[in-house]
Amino acid sequence: MQRSALVIALTAGFAASGLAFFSSAGAEDRRLVDPPTRAATAVFAGGCFWCVEADFDKVDGVLDTISGYTGGTVENPSYRSVTQGNTGHYEAVKVTYDPSKVSYDELANYFIRHIDPTDAKGQFCDKGDSYRSAIFVSGQGEHDVATTTLDGAAETLGQDIVTKVLPAATFWPAEDYHQDYYLRSAVKYGYYRKACGRDARLEQLWGPGAKGS
Repeated sequence: MQRSALVIALTAGFAASGLAFFSSAGAEDRRLVDPPTRAATAVFAGGCFWCVEADFDKVDGVLDTISGYTGGTVENPSYRSVTQGNTGHYEAVKVTYDPSKVSYDELANYFIRHIDPTDAKGQFCDKGDSYRSAIFVSGQGEHDVATTTLDGAAETLGQDIVTKVLPAATFWPAEDYHQDYYLRSAVKYGYYRKACGRDARLEQLWGPGAKGS
């Protein structure tokens, strides 16, 4: 499926070399920190996982974010196979959070306001099945919250919402060079995000101040 030329240019050669590009020394790696006993997880698909990861890392109470793939039919999919549209997977982010600091309801509402839930073809400059938006839920409680969140978005925007609520499926972490990309390659990430029009569209859709990082 169609992947933004910006991302193709930014990721070219990563998989072949196995190297991550660092433009910011000392980037924090939250995966080295043991989460508290009460930690919970949630999975959201909102187009480019670099951007979704960067947005959720700003939320107080979020302990860890991992970019990956979910919702497909192929085991251990690769970035290339997912973006070609051959696996049925969504680019997604697994969010580990402390429920005593932030609720699932708050995360779901934050997520929907950091994507375009009216775009059935993908997100912003990235088009194709793997870039569609969805909330992957575990149990009736999360399902009800996700449905209520989408209903609220439809009322606020006065438009049809195409973001799906789907049952949780196996989550496959993406290749290492995708993790914390916005920290590791801050300049490239900033260029991609601006050129892709993500924040401009968020402000157009949700109003002034509605943007991520």
